Amino acid sequence: MGILVFMRNLLLALCLFLVLGFLYYSAWKLHLLRWEDTNAMVHAFDSVGHSLGSGRREKKSSTLTMPPDRPSQHAADRTPKEAAPVPVVTLPKYDKQGFLLQLDGKLPADLATRFANFSEGSCKPGYASALMTAIFPKFSKPAPMFLDDSFRKWARIRDFLPPFGIKGQDNLIKGILMKTREYRLTPALDSLSCRRCIIVGNGGVLANKTLGAKIDAYEVVIRLNSAPVKGYEKDVGSKTTMRITYPEGAIQKLEQYEKDSLFVMAGFKWQDFKWLKYIVYNEKVSASDGFWKSVATRIPKEPHEVRILNPYFIQEAAFTFIGLPFNNGLMGRGNIPTLGSVAITMALHNCDEVAVAGFGYDMNLPNAPLHYYENIKMSAIKESWTHNIQREKDFLKKLVKAGVISDLTSGI
Repeated sequence: MGILVFMRNLLLALCLFLVLGFLYYSAWKLHLLRWEDTNAMVHAFDSVGHSLGSGRREKKSSTLTMPPDRPSQHAADRTPKEAAPVPVVTLPKYDKQGFLLQLDGKLPADLATRFANFSEGSCKPGYASALMTAIFPKFSKPAPMFLDDSFRKWARIRDFLPPFGIKGQDNLIKGILMKTREYRLTPALDSLSCRRCIIVGNGGVLANKTLGAKIDAYEVVIRLNSAPVKGYEKDVGSKTTMRITYPEGAIQKLEQYEKDSLFVMAGFKWQDFKWLKYIVYNEKVSASDGFWKSVATRIPKEPHEVRILNPYFIQEAAFTFIGLPFNNGLMGRGNIPTLGSVAITMALHNCDEVAVAGFGYDMNLPNAPLHYYENIKMSAIKESWTHNIQREKDFLKKLVKAGVISDLTSGI
């Protein structure tokens, strides 16, 4: 009886020993499998530490391959296939305004194909806006040149005071449009399938360039403020499609206005809209009513030749393109773009090709002429309260470098 009990206990002990042995062996095997998976993962990194994917791979050597920051002594023994790094895709990088940082002037492949069949000198439909979108993906083309009778529907300008919007000006604008009754360019220009525009700046860089004939070859010639044409035709041309200005910048001598051109007002303050209403209704204008200098009291243009520039272009140029201080959407120190940049912004939305001439301030030449028609020196621009010339220059350089606009006088 005692022997039977002893044998039973011995068998139980032996079974327990076998069970423990099996569990120990299983744990060791599992640990080995995990190590193999880890070893395979180490192989799944390239030479700069980028993961190539997970999963077990065939073990080709008993030597443990170290991660990239601790290279194995046997790294030289790897095959070229193992050592070849995987190409790293670099995404385009943009500056804080949203412009592509690397601008080389080359057309993207899709645009090169799109415009490949156009002969040199021929107008390319949609060229400027396509290039603008390529370097500034947020660009949206639809934006009419001038305000029309649907101006209240424009959410982009409805909630901003002048110069960035029309808030508080509804009645004045409505009254002006009821009199002018025209909201676009001429029928002939509107019917063109492709439209080339040039903005003629007032810069001294335009003098003695003999660009008059080349400027006149553009379908749309845009001039700014009171810059004269008569007497300067050889350099600035004789054609004027529209002249963009504000009350203080408007020509005061009636004989200096060009025939068959549009008078386009850029409203920078509420007094500007009031002034234009007096002009189109041929009412008496007070030359000093809220203006910082005397203004024209009469414009030799019929109401149908008058337009109101869409203030969205002032807003977009200031905040979206140039990056001037927002200042709660109000006019302030250094947050008003020059009329030249505003005109370029308008052209990018409404012209197929865009060129400029007479743009550029060289602050390293303080004694150079600021304008082509007068003796004011370049140093005078430093006294500007409203503009940030350097930021504007940076913006325009991007457009020129990318080929979005062409600069005939190479001043930008």
